[in-house]
Amino acid sequence: MSADEQVLTYPITSDAALDPPAEWAELRGTCPVAHVTLPSGDQATLLTRYTDVKQVLADPRFTRLLNAPDAARLSATEDGGLFNSEMAAIIPDGGEEHQRWRRLVGKWFTAKRMNAIRPKMAQIADDLIDDMVKRGAPGDLKAGLGFPLPVYVICDMLGVPAEDRDRFSYWSDTLLNLTRYGKEEIDAAQAEFFQYMSDHLAAKRAEPGDDLLSELIAAGGPEDGGLNDLQILVTGMALLVAGHETTANMIGKMVSMLLADRTRWERLLADPSLIRTTVEETLRLDANSGFGLPRYLREETEVNNTVLPKGTTVICNMAAANRDESAFEHAAEMDLSRSPNPHLAFGSGAHSCLGQALARTELQVVLEVLLRRLPTLELAVPVAELERVEGLAVGGLRTVPVRW
Repeated sequence: MSADEQVLTYPITSDAALDPPAEWAELRGTCPVAHVTLPSGDQATLLTRYTDVKQVLADPRFTRLLNAPDAARLSATEDGGLFNSEMAAIIPDGGEEHQRWRRLVGKWFTAKRMNAIRPKMAQIADDLIDDMVKRGAPGDLKAGLGFPLPVYVICDMLGVPAEDRDRFSYWSDTLLNLTRYGKEEIDAAQAEFFQYMSDHLAAKRAEPGDDLLSELIAAGGPEDGGLNDLQILVTGMALLVAGHETTANMIGKMVSMLLADRTRWERLLADPSLIRTTVEETLRLDANSGFGLPRYLREETEVNNTVLPKGTTVICNMAAANRDESAFEHAAEMDLSRSPNPHLAFGSGAHSCLGQALARTELQVVLEVLLRRLPTLELAVPVAELERVEGLAVGGLRTVPVRW
């Protein structure tokens, strides 16, 4: 198979919720720079090898801004959801402005700050497990723990009321739409979300708190080295979406991956010191991570001996790259003690995930608390019956039925 012989439909689906599509290995081996058709019907170039994906994510010629006239639209709706919307262009894409944005926001996501809030995370996890146990087995780990824990944490960091979490979840889904929602519904939801965040920021200006958004407001505008009002608003929306959606889904997938072969769970019970490396390995082996990272090429560039013309939209599939045998020994196997583990689950380069310390801490805390509280945890359905979330740019499981 060569890029010229076959145009695949993307995202490539898999029959099993936790397993990768067979096409990934085939593409890495014979067609690492492939032509694909997106849900919008537009064409893009798909990268599946580790070296290529890492190269593109670190190359400033490949931008996040997909609002150029010749950029591929990602979703089936006209405006393309979050990736292709004008909002994505409001946060600076490169240069000193982007670095300033990362400095201002990144202070809230350092490993030191995460360690400081770790006990609070553990308490939230304990309380959520108490509620699950009261409701009795079987329970849905995603609804009972995976979803609410990251929501409570990110809401606390942003000074946003966590009781609005169901609204955030719906708004997030419309922003991450590929094929699930129509344009009218997306526009209405995004307008509601925009208004909600506008009102929230107005309240913060009147009565600041000890939270990220209050601090961004206090830093002043661009003339003071801060952000303008629209940038603060979009930053709040983006963090609310990114801060709960991906981690909520990853908690469910991580636990499912470990319980799918219960010898993994037993090994962690016997040696909890493996929790950190286990989290990294489940991030690496996540075969259901979603769409990948789209990039737009501002000038002609070569990737893997293939010339990509200016105007190409490239999809970096980090999950496929993370199973590349040239980068990871026994790449298809789960090794709970794998170290080093330079996976690309959080991207790479100047745009690597700002919240990766937060996500890692939440995943570690979830494992610590679950192993302590529910050592007999097991899946309540066969692995083959787990169902993927469909139609969104993020991957996840619809439910994670468990008993203990």
